[in-house]
Amino acid sequence: MKSKPTLRTCENGHKYYKSSDCPSCPVCEAQSKPGSGFLSLLSSPARNALVHEGITSVEKLAGYSEKEILSIHGIGPASLPALRKVLAGENRQFRKP
Repeated sequence: MKSKPTLRTCENGHKYYKSSDCPSCPVCEAQSKPGSGFLSLLSSPARNALVHEGITSVEKLAGYSEKEILSIHGIGPASLPALRKVLAGENRQFRKP
């Protein structure tokens, strides 16, 4: 059962409604989205998960297997096609298990 959205205010003063416990402000998230690079192709949760793990370059991404990437909280199967395309564009692929 979903809870009713509540009005919140982030530390930057943006007002927004959220029904989950997630504290992220959608306005701040949109402002922090990179304009280019492979991270700009991902959803906010997936992008934040990779950054949190220190995966901020294609070279680092290629050092992981798909299974390892999927095990990171915030990364789902929907992110894999974009990540595979980025790797292929640089003649790379995920590390084989």
